Amino acid sequence: MLRRAGLWVLVSALLAACAGTGLREPVRVNLAGLESLPGAGMEARFLAKIRVQNPNDLSIAYNGLSAEIDLNGKSFASGVSDATGEIPRFGESVIEIPLTVPATAIVRQVLGLVSGDLSKATYRARGFINTGTFGRAPFDSTGEIEMPKLAPSGN
Repeated sequence: MLRRAGLWVLVSALLAACAGTGLREPVRVNLAGLESLPGAGMEARFLAKIRVQNPNDLSIAYNGLSAEIDLNGKSFASGVSDATGEIPRFGESVIEIPLTVPATAIVRQVLGLVSGDLSKATYRARGFINTGTFGRAPFDSTGEIEMPKLAPSGN
């Protein structure tokens, strides 16, 4: 009886470990939207909507995610979410994650904009989507965003 229970535990652990490694291609992540949230103290808060594309033949059930955002090569924002859901096979989903931007990151960006190119900014979003006890679907995405143009003054 003890051997049978031990064998069952071993087979269950192996199956669970294999289930977490079924992804052959990394997920693709892009910023789909950004909304302002009330901040606290010396920080800004945003609700990021990220579009996650699954290029795999298996759906991805997730229960949480973590992300870090760099802007112009400098750390800018981070966030975690306990969101749950499923990204269909060869499909996509939009997941919301609250992001916190410390005041020091805002100051670094303002100082960098004063001495740099004001027309565009580069970003890097990296993190992971938790796919269960033994699995994570990491992501690392880069891109460029156009900065809003300032209206000319009427003086």
